[in-house]
Amino acid sequence: MEYRTEWTREEIRAIYDQPLLSLVFEAASVHRAHHSAEQVQVCSLISIKTGGCPEDCKYCPQAARYHTGVEASALMSEEAIVADAKQAMDKGATRVCLGAAWRSVRDSAQFDLVLRAVRKIADMGVEVCCTLGMLSESQAQKLKEAGLYAYNHNLDTSSEFYSSIITTRKTEDRLKTLDAVEKAGISVCCGGIIGMGETIEDRVSLLHTLATRNPHPESVPINLLVPVAGTPLEARPPVPIWEMVRMIATARICMPKAMVRLSAGRLERSLEEQALCFLAGANSIFSGEKLLTRPNCTFEEDEKMFALFGLTPRPSYAT
Repeated sequence: MEYRTEWTREEIRAIYDQPLLSLVFEAASVHRAHHSAEQVQVCSLISIKTGGCPEDCKYCPQAARYHTGVEASALMSEEAIVADAKQAMDKGATRVCLGAAWRSVRDSAQFDLVLRAVRKIADMGVEVCCTLGMLSESQAQKLKEAGLYAYNHNLDTSSEFYSSIITTRKTEDRLKTLDAVEKAGISVCCGGIIGMGETIEDRVSLLHTLATRNPHPESVPINLLVPVAGTPLEARPPVPIWEMVRMIATARICMPKAMVRLSAGRLERSLEEQALCFLAGANSIFSGEKLLTRPNCTFEEDEKMFALFGLTPRPSYAT
């Protein structure tokens, strides 16, 4: 599959709707043409500032307005952030992502602390990613100068369905941050969530927005909704694994060079189901006991899975 940015929604829908085994075969072929089929990147996500977020994302346990049992906490110290990153690296992570439950970044002593932590972690030879909310161009430039490799800012869902999930910001606000990140020369990490009540057309629309960016995002996380008690989406039924496989495979075909990240919702899936996702083109996971506030697969569990599947961790800064 050639690298394209002029996809139509009809083309993406036709890929998504293929017979499942044909779709997986095509995605696996594209994957092997652009990546090592045996390499999967191990990432670690550290919540450096948890809870108390003013946004109203219906899936998120960190929104202050929902009663989910998540206690709001202050920003971690620089030393604690660096120590947690070092621990993740020692267990095999080659990308460390720092997440803060902020609506947007403010120029402040807290942002200065994050910049110092980014610089120290980057100096240890690992890819550093941040997800801190909306950014200005000058803030993105400061992160770049500190050594930030990637910035995560998910679109979550289609622009058409967006207001059904979030009303405190718009898709356009997210796209402005992505543009600021790109302008600063930082790698873009951007994906979405399935299982929130969206239609297949919404999923296709999300992939279309990503696949028509030039360049494509370097990293595309595909998340399964993890319903959390106290959030408006607490009663959503689980998504069949086949829908996750279709989403991963379609992303892989449309964005052949991207890292397609098997992200939230992995803990609830069997090894067989995860194997299908890797076969369909996923080549990155988040490992560690917590994914922000939710339980996640441990490094030890993933090490056993890698051994079973014959997978090896992808090194930092691999191209």
